[in-house]
Amino acid sequence: MRPRDTSPEAWKVLIGLIRQMSPEERLRRALELTENLRVNVLAGSREAYPEASEREIFLRAAKLRLGDELFYKAYGSELDGLTRRNAELDHHHA
Repeated sequence: MRPRDTSPEAWKVLIGLIRQMSPEERLRRALELTENLRVNVLAGSREAYPEASEREIFLRAAKLRLGDELFYKAYGSELDGLTRRNAELDHHHA
């Protein structure tokens, strides 16, 4: 599906280029994009929650990737406990 901010002509060129790639190149590009997205999500979480531990950052990124239902099946309420503890620490230091 063509993104709204991409003209039909540009989309046609992009699809043509993708079709010319070998399966290995397509896989390599997909893995690179996935890694870039992962790094950006972690960086965004660190910026939004500068006091968060690495575990909390990991859990926040996992929740974005998995969605609420699967996240809670996999990790339970661990993130809730971390955020509650951080809020209590902030309150005591205020």
